[in-house]
Amino acid sequence: MKMTLLIGLAFALAGALAFVPASSSQDAKPSSSSLTTKASSPFACNRFALTSAERKRHFEELGPKLRDLRKSVRELDNGYEFEFPADKTTYALLTEWAIQERECCPFFDIALRFEREGGPLWLRLSGRPGTKEFIKVDAANWVKQ
Repeated sequence: MKMTLLIGLAFALAGALAFVPASSSQDAKPSSSSLTTKASSPFACNRFALTSAERKRHFEELGPKLRDLRKSVRELDNGYEFEFPADKTTYALLTEWAIQERECCPFFDIALRFEREGGPLWLRLSGRPGTKEFIKVDAANWVKQ
């Protein structure tokens, strides 16, 4: 009985797919999940996106510790890159910070990147037009060398 039901469902599905028009690769469009978000959030940090304990850790512990670990800053057209030591502890701190930063400042593009051959670890904060200017004002102590 179960096998008959499964075979019937398979034929029904195959029949339904026969009526779906095939598209050429020229018609292919990226899925909505691969496109950037439709709505743009304002250039403002929502500190209430974090719990009080997360806010305290993010702004009073992680931020100052990471600023002290920062080795250099690269200015980009649409943001900044910050160089850090490429060790496990710094990576863990940066990952925790980046996840929290993404919650309170959803307009950032945030990337962590290790350079090859034992090179440094980079944190990139970038985004749409206006992001760099926001960083200059809101995170001036991160940008100064």
